[in-house]
Amino acid sequence: MDRKMKILVVEDDLALSAGLCFELDAGGYLTVAAYTVRKAVQLLENEEFALVLLDVNLPDGNGFELCREIKNKKPQLPVIFLTANDLEEDVLNGFDLGAEDYVTKPFNMNILLRRVEVALRRGKKEQNTDKNQWSDGFLLLGFKTLTAVRGKERLPVTPNEYKLLKVLTENAGNILPRKNLLEQLWDAGGNFIDDHTLTVTMNRLRGKIEDEAHTYIKTVRGMGYIWTGGAQ
Repeated sequence: MDRKMKILVVEDDLALSAGLCFELDAGGYLTVAAYTVRKAVQLLENEEFALVLLDVNLPDGNGFELCREIKNKKPQLPVIFLTANDLEEDVLNGFDLGAEDYVTKPFNMNILLRRVEVALRRGKKEQNTDKNQWSDGFLLLGFKTLTAVRGKERLPVTPNEYKLLKVLTENAGNILPRKNLLEQLWDAGGNFIDDHTLTVTMNRLRGKIEDEAHTYIKTVRGMGYIWTGGAQ
């Protein structure tokens, strides 16, 4: 079963927040509520989210400013504004800040759920089309820059491990036979990675990128490996 996508709901109207969380949870998501900018910033620093639903007018700040901060730190994190402000200037401002959508109150819950689904799907598609980078919000792999970040921790990854990760992520969801992986792990000097070394490398790589809540590489006994993209 896929790991549930976590959504941060930043809304100071307690009744509306509770209703949003209830409907989103019923729709298969996992929600976390914040009623202030301060709480939202704290949650964003300590947890990973797939999307943020963000009110503009908050007790201790402005949703536009929070959106700017989110996009500066996590540009790939989708943001949908929820607000009673339907002025053209405010709507355009929201999009200029990088928000994926702008929904004015009152709104139809089914339509909002569909917009959430579209924003998440679009974000995932954009991640997958960038061959030089892979990210799910928790793990970031930069193949061009040779960087790997898990949560906030920068990981020491070897060139062969990057090569292995690139092959796995480009074939996400498909079983890669060990033979195929071994063939792709020749280096420029013609050095070959043997079967035992592949097993050791794969286990070491798992120890670096995975934790109890995030499993990326699955062994298919007698066949090879599959990149699950964090699905459980």
